[in-house]
Amino acid sequence: MLDELSTGLTPGDDRPALIRGRRTVTRGDLAALRDRYAIALHARGLRPGDTLGLAIRPGQRALAMVLAAYRLGVRVALLDPAAGPDVLTARLSVARPALIVADAAAQAVAGWAAPLARRAGLALPDLSALGPAVTVGPRLPGNAPALPLPGGPVPPAFDGDGDAVVIFTSGTTSSPRAVVHTRAGLGAGLRAVAGLVQPRPGVPVLGGTFFVMVPSLAAGAPVAAPARRPGTLARQISALRPQATYLTPPQIRAALDARVPFTGRVYSGSAPVSAHLLDRVRAAGADEAWGVYALTEVFPAAAVESRDKAAFTGDGDLAGQLLPGVRATLDERGQLLLAGSGVCDRYLGSAPHEWVATGDMATLDGRRVVLAGRCKDMILRKAENIYPGLYEPALHVPGVAVAVLVGVPAGDGDEQVVALIETAPGADRATVEAALREPLHRMGSARPDRVMFAPVPLSGRSRKPDRLAAASIAATIPRQRRPFGVRP
Repeated sequence: MLDELSTGLTPGDDRPALIRGRRTVTRGDLAALRDRYAIALHARGLRPGDTLGLAIRPGQRALAMVLAAYRLGVRVALLDPAAGPDVLTARLSVARPALIVADAAAQAVAGWAAPLARRAGLALPDLSALGPAVTVGPRLPGNAPALPLPGGPVPPAFDGDGDAVVIFTSGTTSSPRAVVHTRAGLGAGLRAVAGLVQPRPGVPVLGGTFFVMVPSLAAGAPVAAPARRPGTLARQISALRPQATYLTPPQIRAALDARVPFTGRVYSGSAPVSAHLLDRVRAAGADEAWGVYALTEVFPAAAVESRDKAAFTGDGDLAGQLLPGVRATLDERGQLLLAGSGVCDRYLGSAPHEWVATGDMATLDGRRVVLAGRCKDMILRKAENIYPGLYEPALHVPGVAVAVLVGVPAGDGDEQVVALIETAPGADRATVEAALREPLHRMGSARPDRVMFAPVPLSGRSRKPDRLAAASIAATIPRQRRPFGVRP
Protein backbone atom coordinates (compact mmCIF):
# COMPACT_ATOMS: atom_id res chain seq x y z
CA MET A 1 0.00 0.00 0.00
CA LEU A 2 2.85 2.40 0.76
CA ASP A 3 4.45 1.39 -2.53
CA GLU A 4 1.15 2.10 -4.30
CA LEU A 5 0.88 5.50 -2.66
CA SER A 6 4.47 6.44 -3.38
CA THR A 7 4.13 5.39 -7.03
CA GLY A 8 0.90 7.35 -7.33
CA LEU A 9 2.43 10.58 -6.02
CA THR A 10 4.23 12.46 -8.78
CA PRO A 11 5.52 16.07 -8.82
CA GLY A 12 3.25 18.43 -10.72
CA ASP A 13 0.00 16.62 -9.87
CA ASP A 14 -2.38 19.40 -8.78
CA ARG A 15 -5.08 17.13 -7.36
CA PRO A 16 -5.72 17.71 -3.62
CA ALA A 17 -4.03 15.41 -1.11
CA LEU A 18 -4.26 17.07 2.32
CA ILE A 19 -6.95 19.62 3.16
CA ARG A 20 -6.06 21.98 6.01
CA GLY A 21 -8.80 24.57 6.43
CA ARG A 22 -8.69 26.79 3.37
CA ARG A 23 -5.24 25.51 2.40
CA THR A 24 -4.75 22.44 0.24
CA VAL A 25 -1.57 20.44 -0.16
CA THR A 26 -1.58 18.87 -3.60
CA ARG A 27 -0.36 15.39 -4.44
CA GLY A 28 2.45 17.06 -6.37
CA ASP A 29 3.46 19.11 -3.30
CA LEU A 30 3.56 15.94 -1.18
CA ALA A 31 5.58 14.09 -3.84
CA ALA A 32 8.12 16.90 -4.13
CA LEU A 33 8.59 17.12 -0.34
CA ARG A 34 8.95 13.33 -0.09
CA ASP A 35 11.67 13.38 -2.73
CA ARG A 36 13.55 16.26 -1.07
CA TYR A 37 13.46 14.45 2.28
CA ALA A 38 14.64 11.20 0.66
CA ILE A 39 17.61 13.02 -0.89
CA ALA A 40 18.38 14.71 2.44
CA LEU A 41 18.23 11.49 4.49
CA HIS A 42 20.38 9.69 1.94
CA ALA A 43 22.89 12.55 2.04
CA ARG A 44 23.05 12.17 5.84
CA GLY A 45 24.15 8.58 5.30
CA LEU A 46 20.94 6.75 6.21
CA ARG A 47 20.72 3.36 4.55
CA PRO A 48 18.35 0.33 4.62
CA GLY A 49 18.01 -1.02 8.16
CA ASP A 50 18.94 2.26 9.88
CA THR A 51 16.48 3.84 12.33
CA LEU A 52 15.03 7.33 12.02
CA GLY A 53 13.55 8.86 15.17
CA LEU A 54 10.48 10.92 14.25
CA ALA A 55 8.89 13.62 16.41
CA ILE A 56 6.80 15.67 13.98
CA ARG A 57 3.19 16.75 14.34
CA PRO A 58 0.80 14.85 12.02
CA GLY A 59 0.51 16.52 8.62
CA GLN A 60 2.39 17.12 5.39
CA ARG A 61 5.93 16.99 6.82
CA ALA A 62 5.35 13.89 8.93
CA LEU A 63 3.75 11.93 6.09
CA ALA A 64 6.41 13.00 3.57
CA MET A 65 9.18 12.01 5.98
CA VAL A 66 7.64 8.56 6.56
CA LEU A 67 7.33 8.04 2.79
CA ALA A 68 10.93 9.16 2.29
CA ALA A 69 12.20 6.77 4.96
CA TYR A 70 10.13 3.94 3.50
CA ARG A 71 11.61 4.60 0.05
CA LEU A 72 15.10 4.21 1.51
CA GLY A 73 14.28 1.09 3.54
CA VAL A 74 14.85 3.06 6.75
CA ARG A 75 12.94 2.10 9.89
CA VAL A 76 10.90 4.86 11.58
CA ALA A 77 10.67 5.01 15.39
CA LEU A 78 7.75 7.18 16.43
CA LEU A 79 8.62 9.41 19.40
CA ASP A 80 6.13 11.11 21.70
CA PRO A 81 7.73 14.38 22.86
CA ALA A 82 5.20 14.70 25.69
CA ALA A 83 6.28 11.40 27.28
CA GLY A 84 8.84 13.11 29.50
CA PRO A 85 12.65 13.11 29.42
CA ASP A 86 13.18 9.89 31.36
CA VAL A 87 10.80 7.89 29.18
CA LEU A 88 12.20 9.46 26.01
CA THR A 89 15.76 8.69 27.06
CA ALA A 90 14.85 5.05 27.71
CA ARG A 91 13.05 4.73 24.38
CA LEU A 92 15.85 6.38 22.42
CA SER A 93 18.38 4.12 24.14
CA VAL A 94 16.49 1.09 22.90
CA ALA A 95 15.73 2.35 19.38
CA ARG A 96 19.21 3.86 18.83
CA PRO A 97 18.23 6.09 15.89
CA ALA A 98 20.88 7.14 13.41
CA LEU A 99 19.09 10.50 13.20
CA ILE A 100 16.29 12.23 15.12
CA VAL A 101 14.03 14.51 13.08
CA ALA A 102 11.77 16.89 15.01
CA ASP A 103 9.73 19.99 14.29
CA ALA A 104 9.81 23.13 16.42
CA ALA A 105 6.60 22.26 18.28
CA ALA A 106 7.94 18.87 19.37
CA GLN A 107 11.19 20.43 20.51
CA ALA A 108 9.36 23.04 22.54
CA VAL A 109 7.55 20.25 24.39
CA ALA A 110 10.43 17.85 24.77
CA GLY A 111 13.17 20.46 25.12
CA TRP A 112 15.58 19.06 22.57
CA ALA A 113 17.95 22.04 22.86
CA ALA A 114 19.63 22.71 26.18
CA PRO A 115 19.32 26.55 26.28
CA LEU A 116 15.59 26.50 25.58
CA ALA A 117 15.10 23.65 28.02
CA ARG A 118 16.94 25.44 30.82
CA ARG A 119 14.82 28.56 30.35
CA ALA A 120 11.68 26.42 30.46
CA GLY A 121 12.89 24.41 33.45
CA LEU A 122 12.84 21.13 31.50
CA ALA A 123 15.08 18.14 32.07
CA LEU A 124 16.70 17.02 28.80
CA PRO A 125 17.62 13.59 27.56
CA ASP A 126 21.24 13.53 26.45
CA LEU A 127 20.71 13.45 22.69
CA SER A 128 24.42 13.66 21.97
CA ALA A 129 24.79 10.16 23.39
CA LEU A 130 21.77 8.81 21.54
CA GLY A 131 22.11 10.23 18.05
CA PRO A 132 22.18 13.55 16.17
CA ALA A 133 19.01 15.66 15.89
CA VAL A 134 17.80 18.01 13.16
CA THR A 135 14.81 20.29 12.68
CA VAL A 136 12.33 20.26 9.79
CA GLY A 137 10.13 23.25 9.07
CA PRO A 138 10.54 26.63 10.78
CA ARG A 139 13.14 26.78 13.56
CA LEU A 140 12.94 28.55 16.90
CA PRO A 141 15.87 29.83 18.98
CA GLY A 142 17.59 26.87 20.63
CA ASN A 143 16.24 24.28 18.17
CA ALA A 144 18.46 21.64 16.65
CA PRO A 145 20.13 22.57 13.32
CA ALA A 146 17.94 22.54 10.24
CA LEU A 147 17.90 19.45 8.05
CA PRO A 148 19.74 20.50 4.86
CA LEU A 149 17.72 19.83 1.71
CA PRO A 150 20.30 19.40 -1.06
CA GLY A 151 19.45 18.91 -4.71
CA GLY A 152 20.34 15.95 -6.84
CA PRO A 153 18.75 12.74 -8.05
CA VAL A 154 16.23 10.90 -5.90
CA PRO A 155 17.77 7.71 -4.45
CA PRO A 156 16.45 4.45 -5.90
CA ALA A 157 13.59 2.84 -4.03
CA PHE A 158 14.46 -0.03 -1.68
CA ASP A 159 13.02 -3.33 -2.88
CA GLY A 160 12.65 -5.88 -0.12
CA ASP A 161 11.23 -6.55 3.33
CA GLY A 162 12.52 -5.48 6.73
CA ASP A 163 11.39 -3.35 9.64
CA ALA A 164 9.14 -0.43 8.72
CA VAL A 165 8.03 1.18 11.97
CA VAL A 166 8.60 1.02 15.73
CA ILE A 167 5.73 2.18 17.96
CA PHE A 168 6.28 2.49 21.71
CA THR A 169 3.23 1.44 23.69
CA SER A 170 4.06 0.91 27.36
CA GLY A 171 6.70 -0.45 29.64
CA THR A 172 8.96 1.28 32.15
CA THR A 173 12.03 3.47 31.83
CA SER A 174 14.13 0.37 32.52
CA SER A 175 12.27 -1.77 29.98
CA PRO A 176 10.40 0.20 27.30
CA ARG A 177 7.98 -1.84 25.22
CA ALA A 178 7.82 -1.21 21.51
CA VAL A 179 5.91 -2.87 18.69
CA VAL A 180 7.82 -3.58 15.46
CA HIS A 181 5.94 -3.86 12.17
CA THR A 182 7.70 -5.07 9.04
CA ARG A 183 7.10 -3.55 5.61
CA ALA A 184 5.03 -6.58 4.58
CA GLY A 185 3.00 -6.56 7.80
CA LEU A 186 2.36 -2.83 7.64
CA GLY A 187 1.21 -3.21 4.04
CA ALA A 188 -1.19 -6.00 5.03
CA GLY A 189 -2.72 -3.85 7.77
CA LEU A 190 -3.14 -0.90 5.42
CA ARG A 191 -4.80 -3.15 2.82
CA ALA A 192 -7.21 -4.40 5.49
CA VAL A 193 -8.20 -0.80 6.24
CA ALA A 194 -8.66 -0.11 2.53
CA GLY A 195 -10.91 -3.17 2.23
CA LEU A 196 -13.00 -2.04 5.19
CA VAL A 197 -13.34 1.62 4.22
CA GLN A 198 -13.21 1.23 0.41
CA PRO A 199 -12.33 4.90 -0.26
CA ARG A 200 -13.44 6.33 -3.60
CA PRO A 201 -11.12 8.66 -5.52
CA GLY A 202 -11.81 12.38 -5.42
CA VAL A 203 -14.15 12.34 -2.39
CA PRO A 204 -12.71 13.62 0.93
CA VAL A 205 -11.97 11.39 3.91
CA LEU A 206 -11.87 12.88 7.42
CA GLY A 207 -9.22 11.40 9.67
CA GLY A 208 -5.81 12.27 11.03
CA THR A 209 -4.16 8.90 11.67
CA PHE A 210 -1.56 7.23 9.45
CA PHE A 211 -3.82 4.20 8.91
CA VAL A 212 -6.55 6.49 7.58
CA MET A 213 -4.37 8.76 5.46
CA VAL A 214 -2.35 6.19 3.51
CA PRO A 215 -5.20 3.97 2.15
CA SER A 216 -7.26 7.07 1.31
CA LEU A 217 -4.45 8.84 -0.53
CA ALA A 218 -3.47 5.61 -2.31
CA ALA A 219 -7.05 5.40 -3.63
CA GLY A 220 -6.95 9.02 -4.80
CA ALA A 221 -9.12 10.43 -2.00
CA PRO A 222 -7.98 13.69 -0.33
CA VAL A 223 -7.72 13.64 3.47
CA ALA A 224 -8.58 16.28 6.06
CA ALA A 225 -7.61 16.11 9.74
CA PRO A 226 -10.68 16.49 11.99
CA ALA A 227 -11.03 19.86 13.70
CA ARG A 228 -10.66 19.72 17.47
CA ARG A 229 -13.52 22.07 18.32
CA PRO A 230 -17.02 20.63 17.73
CA GLY A 231 -18.28 23.87 16.18
CA THR A 232 -15.43 23.92 13.67
CA LEU A 233 -15.87 20.18 13.07
CA ALA A 234 -19.54 20.76 12.22
CA ARG A 235 -18.62 23.37 9.61
CA GLN A 236 -15.86 21.13 8.29
CA ILE A 237 -18.19 18.15 7.78
CA SER A 238 -20.89 20.34 6.24
CA ALA A 239 -18.38 21.78 3.76
CA LEU A 240 -16.51 18.58 2.87
CA ARG A 241 -19.31 16.00 3.15
CA PRO A 242 -16.69 13.27 3.67
CA GLN A 243 -17.33 9.77 2.37
CA ALA A 244 -15.72 8.36 5.53
CA THR A 245 -14.82 9.77 8.93
CA TYR A 246 -12.63 8.32 11.68
CA LEU A 247 -12.96 9.70 15.22
CA THR A 248 -12.25 8.26 18.66
CA PRO A 249 -15.26 7.67 20.95
CA PRO A 250 -14.56 10.80 23.06
CA GLN A 251 -14.38 12.87 19.87
CA ILE A 252 -17.68 11.40 18.69
CA ARG A 253 -19.39 12.06 22.01
CA ALA A 254 -18.25 15.69 21.97
CA ALA A 255 -19.41 16.05 18.36
CA LEU A 256 -22.81 14.53 19.06
CA ASP A 257 -23.32 16.70 22.12
CA ALA A 258 -22.63 19.72 19.89
CA ARG A 259 -25.11 18.43 17.27
CA VAL A 260 -22.46 17.89 14.60
CA PRO A 261 -24.04 16.42 11.45
CA PHE A 262 -22.45 13.29 10.01
CA THR A 263 -22.33 12.00 6.45
CA GLY A 264 -21.20 8.81 4.75
CA ARG A 265 -19.61 6.10 6.87
CA VAL A 266 -18.21 6.82 10.33
CA TYR A 267 -15.59 4.61 12.00
CA SER A 268 -14.47 4.67 15.62
CA GLY A 269 -11.95 2.74 17.68
CA SER A 270 -8.94 3.01 20.05
CA ALA A 271 -11.39 2.77 22.98
CA PRO A 272 -14.65 0.89 23.68
CA VAL A 273 -17.42 1.85 21.25
CA SER A 274 -20.94 1.13 22.50
CA ALA A 275 -23.90 0.18 20.32
CA HIS A 276 -25.78 3.20 21.66
CA LEU A 277 -22.99 5.55 20.57
CA LEU A 278 -22.99 4.07 17.06
CA ASP A 279 -26.78 4.36 16.88
CA ARG A 280 -26.50 8.05 17.80
CA VAL A 281 -24.01 8.53 14.96
CA ARG A 282 -26.44 7.07 12.45
CA ALA A 283 -29.26 9.17 13.89
CA ALA A 284 -27.03 12.22 13.29
CA GLY A 285 -26.89 11.51 9.56
CA ALA A 286 -24.29 8.79 8.94
CA ASP A 287 -25.17 6.08 6.44
CA GLU A 288 -23.19 3.54 8.45
CA ALA A 289 -21.44 3.59 11.82
CA TRP A 290 -18.65 1.11 12.52
CA GLY A 291 -16.80 0.05 15.65
CA VAL A 292 -13.24 -1.06 14.90
CA TYR A 293 -11.32 -3.39 17.21
CA ALA A 294 -7.62 -2.69 16.83
CA LEU A 295 -4.39 -2.83 18.78
CA THR A 296 -1.01 -1.29 18.17
CA GLU A 297 0.08 -4.86 17.37
CA VAL A 298 -2.84 -5.55 14.99
CA PHE A 299 -4.52 -2.71 13.15
CA PRO A 300 -7.26 -3.51 12.38
CA ALA A 301 -8.38 -6.88 13.79
CA ALA A 302 -12.20 -6.88 13.61
CA ALA A 303 -15.10 -4.55 12.85
CA VAL A 304 -18.84 -4.38 13.40
CA GLU A 305 -21.55 -2.14 11.95
CA SER A 306 -24.04 -0.47 14.28
CA ARG A 307 -27.04 -2.56 13.17
CA ASP A 308 -25.27 -5.83 13.93
CA LYS A 309 -23.98 -4.52 17.24
CA ALA A 310 -27.44 -3.31 18.29
CA ALA A 311 -28.96 -6.70 17.43
CA PHE A 312 -26.48 -8.56 19.66
CA THR A 313 -28.18 -9.66 22.89
CA GLY A 314 -25.52 -11.88 24.45
CA ASP A 315 -23.10 -11.10 27.24
CA GLY A 316 -20.01 -9.07 26.43
CA ASP A 317 -19.07 -6.56 23.77
CA LEU A 318 -19.45 -7.66 20.15
CA ALA A 319 -16.22 -6.65 18.37
CA GLY A 320 -17.47 -8.10 15.09
CA GLN A 321 -16.02 -10.28 12.36
CA LEU A 322 -12.29 -10.79 12.03
CA LEU A 323 -10.97 -8.95 9.01
CA PRO A 324 -9.33 -10.84 6.13
CA GLY A 325 -5.88 -12.14 6.99
CA VAL A 326 -6.48 -12.18 10.77
CA ARG A 327 -6.70 -15.43 12.75
CA ALA A 328 -7.82 -15.86 16.36
CA THR A 329 -7.72 -18.42 19.14
CA LEU A 330 -8.07 -18.44 22.94
CA ASP A 331 -5.49 -19.47 25.50
CA GLU A 332 -6.24 -21.59 28.57
CA ARG A 333 -7.54 -18.53 30.47
CA GLY A 334 -9.85 -17.43 27.66
CA GLN A 335 -7.55 -14.62 26.54
CA LEU A 336 -7.81 -13.66 22.87
CA LEU A 337 -4.71 -14.37 20.76
CA LEU A 338 -4.33 -12.97 17.25
CA ALA A 339 -2.12 -13.88 14.31
CA GLY A 340 -1.99 -13.14 10.62
CA SER A 341 -0.29 -11.16 7.89
CA GLY A 342 -0.96 -7.78 9.53
CA VAL A 343 0.19 -8.74 13.03
CA CYS A 344 3.39 -7.12 14.27
CA ASP A 345 6.58 -9.09 13.78
CA ARG A 346 7.87 -8.79 17.35
CA TYR A 347 8.50 -6.51 20.30
CA LEU A 348 11.74 -4.57 20.03
CA GLY A 349 14.55 -6.62 21.53
CA SER A 350 12.54 -9.88 21.44
CA ALA A 351 12.31 -12.75 18.98
CA PRO A 352 9.65 -12.77 16.24
CA HIS A 353 6.31 -14.29 17.24
CA GLU A 354 3.30 -15.75 15.47
CA TRP A 355 0.57 -15.04 18.03
CA VAL A 356 -0.04 -11.80 19.94
CA ALA A 357 -1.66 -11.87 23.38
CA THR A 358 -4.25 -9.08 23.35
CA GLY A 359 -4.88 -8.86 27.09
CA ASP A 360 -8.62 -9.18 26.33
CA MET A 361 -10.85 -11.99 27.50
CA ALA A 362 -13.13 -13.13 24.69
CA THR A 363 -15.35 -15.80 23.18
CA LEU A 364 -15.21 -16.92 19.55
CA ASP A 365 -18.05 -18.05 17.32
CA GLY A 366 -16.37 -18.92 14.06
CA ARG A 367 -14.77 -15.63 13.01
CA ARG A 368 -17.01 -13.53 15.26
CA VAL A 369 -15.30 -12.05 18.33
CA VAL A 370 -17.09 -11.08 21.55
CA LEU A 371 -14.94 -9.32 24.13
CA ALA A 372 -15.38 -10.03 27.83
CA GLY A 373 -13.06 -7.40 29.32
CA ARG A 374 -9.38 -6.87 30.01
CA CYS A 375 -7.60 -9.65 31.86
CA LYS A 376 -6.07 -7.15 34.29
CA ASP A 377 -9.46 -5.50 34.94
CA MET A 378 -10.93 -8.61 36.55
CA ILE A 379 -12.71 -8.01 39.86
CA LEU A 380 -12.69 -10.73 42.53
CA ARG A 381 -15.78 -10.67 44.76
CA LYS A 382 -16.71 -13.55 47.04
CA ALA A 383 -14.38 -15.89 45.12
CA GLU A 384 -16.14 -15.03 41.86
CA ASN A 385 -14.24 -13.61 38.89
CA ILE A 386 -16.12 -10.67 37.35
CA TYR A 387 -14.99 -9.29 33.99
CA PRO A 388 -16.31 -5.75 33.51
CA GLY A 389 -16.29 -5.99 29.73
CA LEU A 390 -19.04 -8.60 29.87
CA TYR A 391 -21.50 -6.18 31.43
CA GLU A 392 -20.46 -2.61 30.65
CA PRO A 393 -21.98 -2.55 27.14
CA ALA A 394 -25.46 -3.09 28.63
CA LEU A 395 -25.03 -0.03 30.87
CA HIS A 396 -24.70 2.33 27.89
CA VAL A 397 -28.39 3.15 27.76
CA PRO A 398 -29.67 6.43 26.27
CA GLY A 399 -28.35 9.30 28.37
CA VAL A 400 -25.18 7.50 29.48
CA ALA A 401 -21.93 8.87 28.03
CA VAL A 402 -19.50 6.44 29.72
CA ALA A 403 -20.02 3.57 32.16
CA VAL A 404 -17.35 1.45 33.86
CA LEU A 405 -17.34 -1.25 36.50
CA VAL A 406 -14.46 -1.11 38.96
CA GLY A 407 -13.44 -2.98 42.07
CA VAL A 408 -12.73 -1.18 45.33
CA PRO A 409 -11.39 -2.73 48.54
CA ALA A 410 -14.11 -3.98 50.86
CA GLY A 411 -11.86 -3.94 53.93
CA ASP A 412 -11.69 -7.71 54.37
CA GLY A 413 -9.51 -8.68 51.44
CA ASP A 414 -12.53 -8.84 49.18
CA GLU A 415 -13.67 -6.27 46.62
CA GLN A 416 -16.89 -4.40 46.04
CA VAL A 417 -18.15 -3.82 42.53
CA VAL A 418 -19.00 -0.20 41.78
CA ALA A 419 -20.64 1.09 38.60
CA LEU A 420 -19.42 4.60 37.83
CA ILE A 421 -21.82 6.30 35.43
CA GLU A 422 -21.22 9.54 33.53
CA THR A 423 -24.37 10.97 31.98
CA ALA A 424 -24.45 12.84 28.68
CA PRO A 425 -24.92 16.62 28.80
CA GLY A 426 -28.58 17.47 29.19
CA ALA A 427 -29.62 13.93 30.15
CA ASP A 428 -32.35 13.62 32.77
CA ARG A 429 -30.97 11.73 35.78
CA ALA A 430 -34.30 10.11 36.70
CA THR A 431 -34.78 8.87 33.14
CA VAL A 432 -31.29 7.39 33.07
CA GLU A 433 -31.84 5.66 36.41
CA ALA A 434 -35.06 4.13 35.12
CA ALA A 435 -33.33 2.88 31.96
CA LEU A 436 -30.51 1.30 33.99
CA ARG A 437 -32.74 -0.78 36.26
CA GLU A 438 -33.29 -3.60 33.78
CA PRO A 439 -29.66 -4.06 32.65
CA LEU A 440 -28.54 -3.92 36.29
CA HIS A 441 -31.07 -6.59 37.20
CA ARG A 442 -29.91 -8.79 34.32
CA MET A 443 -26.32 -8.76 35.62
CA GLY A 444 -27.23 -11.41 38.17
CA SER A 445 -24.37 -12.28 40.53
CA ALA A 446 -22.19 -9.60 38.93
CA ARG A 447 -24.64 -6.85 39.93
CA PRO A 448 -22.71 -3.90 41.43
CA ASP A 449 -22.80 -3.19 45.14
CA ARG A 450 -23.05 0.52 44.39
CA VAL A 451 -24.00 2.72 41.45
CA MET A 452 -22.49 6.19 41.42
CA PHE A 453 -22.91 9.13 39.06
CA ALA A 454 -19.71 11.06 38.39
CA PRO A 455 -17.46 11.98 35.46
CA VAL A 456 -15.37 9.00 34.33
CA PRO A 457 -11.68 9.98 34.10
CA LEU A 458 -9.93 9.38 30.77
CA SER A 459 -6.27 8.89 29.97
CA GLY A 460 -3.88 8.38 27.09
CA ARG A 461 -3.91 9.71 23.57
CA SER A 462 -7.01 7.64 22.73
CA ARG A 463 -8.79 8.96 25.85
CA LYS A 464 -9.79 5.58 27.20
CA PRO A 465 -11.47 5.26 30.61
CA ASP A 466 -8.81 5.32 33.32
CA ARG A 467 -9.93 2.44 35.54
CA LEU A 468 -7.38 3.06 38.28
CA ALA A 469 -8.51 6.68 38.61
CA ALA A 470 -12.16 5.60 38.40
CA ALA A 471 -11.63 3.10 41.21
CA SER A 472 -10.01 5.83 43.29
CA ILE A 473 -13.03 8.07 42.73
CA ALA A 474 -15.41 5.23 43.60
CA ALA A 475 -13.49 4.54 46.80
CA THR A 476 -13.48 8.17 47.97
CA ILE A 477 -17.04 9.24 47.13
CA PRO A 478 -19.10 9.08 50.33
CA ARG A 479 -21.28 6.01 50.36
CA GLN A 480 -24.84 6.76 49.35
CA ARG A 481 -27.88 5.12 50.76
CA ARG A 482 -28.90 1.94 48.95
CA PRO A 483 -28.42 2.76 45.24
CA PHE A 484 -31.40 2.53 42.95
CA GLY A 485 -31.96 -0.83 41.32
CA VAL A 486 -29.32 -2.55 43.49
CA ARG A 487 -30.29 -4.96 46.20
CA PRO A 488 -27.99 -5.73 49.07
